[in-house]
Amino acid sequence: MTPTTQPLADRLRPQSLAEFVGQQHLVGVGKPLYQMLKNNAVHSMILWGPPGVGKTTLARMIAAHTGKRFVALS
Repeated sequence: MTPTTQPLADRLRPQSLAEFVGQQHLVGVGKPLYQMLKNNAVHSMILWGPPGVGKTTLARMIAAHTGKRFVALS
């Protein structure tokens, strides 16, 4: 899919934690998830919330940052 035919949501989706808006209490500098990623010590976790809040996007970013494979299940 070319960038111009990609859905708008895909084009605007954050690509890094710095672009991830709205969860600074978790991903901000010095916060729990930030520290886990910084120390490369990410453990299993459950991301819970209503549709559209960024759970899958956050999971993809964590996987990319840690060099792990991401498999989306629905």
